Amino acid sequence: MVKQPDLKLLSTFLAVVDCGSMAEAAGALGYVPSAVSQHIAALERDMGIELLVRRPGSRLILTAAGRSLARAARALFEATARFQDAADGIANREIAELRVGAYPSAMSHLLTALGPRVHDARIRLVIVETDAGLSKVRSGDLDLLIAYRYLPEDPPASSAEWTVTSLGHEPLVLVTGAGTGGRPPELAECLGMEWTSGHAHSPDRRLLRRWAGELGISPEVTLETEDLHSMLAVIRAGRAVGLIPAGVIGADVDRGGLQRVVLPPETAPLRREILAVHRPGLRHPVIDELITLLPPALRSLPS
Repeated sequence: MVKQPDLKLLSTFLAVVDCGSMAEAAGALGYVPSAVSQHIAALERDMGIELLVRRPGSRLILTAAGRSLARAARALFEATARFQDAADGIANREIAELRVGAYPSAMSHLLTALGPRVHDARIRLVIVETDAGLSKVRSGDLDLLIAYRYLPEDPPASSAEWTVTSLGHEPLVLVTGAGTGGRPPELAECLGMEWTSGHAHSPDRRLLRRWAGELGISPEVTLETEDLHSMLAVIRAGRAVGLIPAGVIGADVDRGGLQRVVLPPETAPLRREILAVHRPGLRHPVIDELITLLPPALRSLPS
């Protein structure tokens, strides 16, 4: 196998091919003619074959091997230039594509609300729940994850694997199906109804259990599901009461077959924390921009 030719010799060879003579190539490169001649001779020794036919008083003629090498050398230098451009772009944090993961309601109500305010960048959006998204941040499959945390002790916590930035809090709204009396029901009236929440160890269920314990109530959860839209469907049907994130409900909490349950005045507001998770170190400016723009979008959600 022939060793890879010296790139300097290849560059001289292409100059000779383009100029048609060693003297003209020497002038273009700033070499003396003898240096160009030595480069071509060294390249032919390395390749083990004649590349140029030298005839006194006439222009150089490429052999078949010379033509093949010229095509290969041009492709090599073009690829090298593209690589250098890409490397320079990476060094200048000009990344062609960013992969941003977010839970479904963040995708539909937060990220889409930003629209053109994020400057030109190709962003691939991936719908993913927090637990699955964290492993994708760790593996490098995601550059940024929009996550949630129902209780302060829940993951994710900042670590050597990722940096966690709090974006704010999303209100949780206790809702039931629209009644016929026109008066929003109070919490005491809902305690005898069926409730819907996540499974026993899910974050929203643990929050509900802690909140109920502080109020001294014991709501009976009869429908367990991790699908918030399934919860909404059951609630709209008048079959259950449940805590739903404001972003899932949308702007009109008291419309669309839902009504807000009136809580006692002393009840602390229920909410979940929204987080930005990314790997530590330098990050693309668009990530910084998203982290800056998402808190106002979060505050615009109904409470």
